[in-house]
Amino acid sequence: MVRAPFGHKSFGIREVVMADDVVLVEKTPVEDGTGYSEIVINRPDRRNALIPEAAEGVINALEDIDQDDNISAVILRGQGGYFCSGIDLKALQSGASMGSARKDAIRQMHLAFYHYRKPLIAAFEGFGINAGCALALACDLVVAGESSFIQIGEIQQGAPIPMNAAWMRLKLPEFVLARMALLGDRITGPEMFRLGVATECVPDDEVLSRSREMAARIAGFPAGGAINIKQSIVGQRQLPNVEQWFTSPRSNALQTAKMLEPDP
Repeated sequence: MVRAPFGHKSFGIREVVMADDVVLVEKTPVEDGTGYSEIVINRPDRRNALIPEAAEGVINALEDIDQDDNISAVILRGQGGYFCSGIDLKALQSGASMGSARKDAIRQMHLAFYHYRKPLIAAFEGFGINAGCALALACDLVVAGESSFIQIGEIQQGAPIPMNAAWMRLKLPEFVLARMALLGDRITGPEMFRLGVATECVPDDEVLSRSREMAARIAGFPAGGAINIKQSIVGQRQLPNVEQWFTSPRSNALQTAKMLEPDP
């Protein structure tokens, strides 16, 4: 277990400030009136697999939190001890949730993460598979449980990895991306930390509390400081065309869903 030593502020009362069927938003104040928010993907029965409604809910939550000057950091997590099992292929196979107005929602969610001003912390419990891995990589800090794992397994279906490739090329060496994407195996919490994918690796039952400690510490710094520091970090990216960098995963997901359909 590796962590940076620091004290933590006392937390205020955590309250749900926005909710729908698939995404919850909770706000927690700390001592000086500022605080942090948690965005919770609320599909535990599907291991928090992504559907367009979930992506839209995350986008809306990010926009609302961005407008609240009293919120300095955001924790992203999944309900029920699972981070995210990827795109919900069962929903794609059934044709649910894929109206034309929503077909690009997951890509738009990643663009929202890319442009987001406030620090994002992934409370990484359980696993993040395929699109779930990309969701963790979209965050600035990742707190991983010791038995948690990430997996980029699209090679098993011969499918491309646009979001994972984009985030990993932004944040990690090409050798790490090749090792994860070409082998397609599971990378557990300690290995995530060793590779630089996770900021810290902690016991499974401490992931959320440690993420909240980090968020509370960030919230305790001078107002606007975290936004300025993050801008100094991400401002070095200087991508020529972000829209092309994050290509739409919809056709890839649909292709994979069709591969998994039983023969007639």
